[in-house]
Amino acid sequence: MRTERNLTRLDRVFARLDREPERPAHLDVPRMSRHRVVLFSATLAFYLAIVVAVLTTSWLVRFDWQVMFFRPYQQWPEIHAFLDYWVVLGQRGPTAVMVAAWLGWRSWRQHTLRPLLMFGAALLLLNITVGAAKIGMGRLGPHYATVIGSNEMWLGGDIFPSGHTANAVVTWGILAYLASTPRTRRYLSALSAVVSLSVGLTTVYLGTHWLSDVFLGWAAGLLILLALPWFESLIARVEAVIFSVREAWRARRTGIITVPEPSPVGAPAMVPQRSAPDGDGPVREPVAAARGARPPAYLAPGPHTARSERTPVTPAGSRRPPHPDRVSRGTPSARPVAGG
Repeated sequence: MRTERNLTRLDRVFARLDREPERPAHLDVPRMSRHRVVLFSATLAFYLAIVVAVLTTSWLVRFDWQVMFFRPYQQWPEIHAFLDYWVVLGQRGPTAVMVAAWLGWRSWRQHTLRPLLMFGAALLLLNITVGAAKIGMGRLGPHYATVIGSNEMWLGGDIFPSGHTANAVVTWGILAYLASTPRTRRYLSALSAVVSLSVGLTTVYLGTHWLSDVFLGWAAGLLILLALPWFESLIARVEAVIFSVREAWRARRTGIITVPEPSPVGAPAMVPQRSAPDGDGPVREPVAAARGARPPAYLAPGPHTARSERTPVTPAGSRRPPHPDRVSRGTPSARPVAGG
């Protein structure tokens, strides 16, 4: 009796994934359009405006101090424990591992390295730009402020811009950037915006960042996402180089050597021409069909014989000419003896 196994929900999910194309050809790769250039320019102007406002100790710095004296973590202490865990969504290590695992699975399914390479390029840009700004401006955080009302710049700090905020924008925004369809991109863009906004405000609630730090972190992360289309051609070349190196390594490991294909058995072979004895012209000699592979030698059973007593045998026959009087050694001779 034949029985059929009932498919579970997980089995149906994997069965649906197996029906998807391995490398979709309809992927919408973002391009550096005019609209994106305008957004990049506006975000860069906002970034510079925040820096100038902090350097000149404008109203933004005074507002930073007012928020710090308000102490949100004392106003709403009941959510402090939850936000201590929520802010991890902006921490570099855990988020990079989670997103890299997801993008690695996508790369394996689609047979392309673009998701992982774009994520690596985004993190590299984040480390270079945000890290350089942090070290260059050296602003102290609210917990280490020394003079009330000052901008706390160039005092050896490393919080301006907010690294948690910029990392949340880039790490979760790269999922929207690499989305396969416009609908998925819209959903993931909204999700990444909510996460990055909440993570930035959480750092202000915990008192680890000024509000201006969060503003600059949002701008820094958005600038990286908007600039990624400029690196698409470079990523494509790097992917092609990696695949070519992999194929060469596989060929070297398996020992596959490309050789010219042999001519088919039975095809006529070309031989040099020779002249006829009477000088009438060249004469073509017929050539036999090419022989196939030589079969293994057949060893007949029997007692061992010396090499001189064996008749050499080849696929074309014996090399010794036939002779009626030749007999093998050890065999009684039938020739009459003289003088008998």
